[in-house]
Amino acid sequence: MPRDWDAQTYDRVADPMARWGAAVLDRLPLRGDERVLDAGCGSGRVTEQLADRLPRGRIVALDGSASMVESARGRLARFGDRIEYVVADLGAPLPIEGLVDAVLSTATFHWVPDHDALFANLAAVMAPGAGLVAQCGGFGNIASIQRVLATIGDGWLGAVHFETPEATTERLEAAGFDAIECWLTDEPTRFEPGEPFETYLRTVVLGAHLERLPPNEHDAFVRAVADGVGEPAIDYVRLNIMARRAVSPRRG
Repeated sequence: MPRDWDAQTYDRVADPMARWGAAVLDRLPLRGDERVLDAGCGSGRVTEQLADRLPRGRIVALDGSASMVESARGRLARFGDRIEYVVADLGAPLPIEGLVDAVLSTATFHWVPDHDALFANLAAVMAPGAGLVAQCGGFGNIASIQRVLATIGDGWLGAVHFETPEATTERLEAAGFDAIECWLTDEPTRFEPGEPFETYLRTVVLGAHLERLPPNEHDAFVRAVADGVGEPAIDYVRLNIMARRAVSPRRG
């Protein structure tokens, strides 16, 4: 399974992801009665907006972190049984009963090492013609932070997968998608200096790195990254994805 997260702190600091997620959600056409998979629901901030657009629909709120799913459960309690909660790894076959009419995903796919498996697993639970609208870290994402990471500790850059639009298009086609559009957007983001920036780095960017270190080394590691970056800013690059589960398989 993917690592667990500090869901409470993430919910407090994840304004950039919530802002981007709202824009991604706007790209998803909905009647209001669909069943939609939120693939990487996090603490439920974007899922809540999705639920408001599905007054007669249902949502499968899925995340690899049990803490995130519990946080989402609390945030989304007012929607009752219209929300189904699932803790699962997007890199493995998904334990979802039946098919979904659409998939939404924000700030998640770059945490999945095998994108061939990712798209195949999503396709397997999508009805023919179902839409996929997603955004994640893309090629060049957090390059300034990765340059710093390469110079400290053992130089590990993290278990992340920042892909190009071209490679993603090829993988989607191979997994049975069509009507594919993939593109990159720059989203440079500034933070308050000092503790707010370090808390964001600790919670959102460096969690997997800190799991590899003794607890008494965490603060120094985070501070070394923040000092190495210099300005309290992150050079985010987002990979945007729009595709459709093919109605009929390709003929080779």
